Amino acid sequence: MAMSYSSGRPGKRRLNAEINVVPYIDVMLVLLIIFMVTAPLLTQGIEVELPQAASEDVKIDDEPVTLSVDRKGQYFLNIGEERSAPLSDEEVVQRVGAVMRNKPETLILVEGDTAVDYGKVANGMSLLQRAGAAKLGFVTKAPDKVPARK
Repeated sequence: MAMSYSSGRPGKRRLNAEINVVPYIDVMLVLLIIFMVTAPLLTQGIEVELPQAASEDVKIDDEPVTLSVDRKGQYFLNIGEERSAPLSDEEVVQRVGAVMRNKPETLILVEGDTAVDYGKVANGMSLLQRAGAAKLGFVTKAPDKVPARK
């Protein structure tokens, strides 16, 4: 607390009580800089070994629509029992868009071959998103045997 004395009358000093906030602002700026520098360092990835486990099958009321990507990167659309021939990008968007207009809550499953380029699967997902699909899922194969924990 800074004290200053007024020089009103000689011999009489008047106490002036003011809080000098300049040092507090300096401290706050230093703390802000410290937090700004350390926060990105705290969010860096940490190497974690995740457990492997077989998952339960998902219970689905309606028949889902499945977008399959084969080894060659061709798209196939399975709607119920109907299986399509290879489709172009625009045909995928049109057909899935028609399904989404009729049933907006339809689950769309993406099924990609293990040998297909990841870019083709990502492109297929962007096509589904363009068509208005909100619920997406991946079809995977359950592992034969879950390894024991160390």
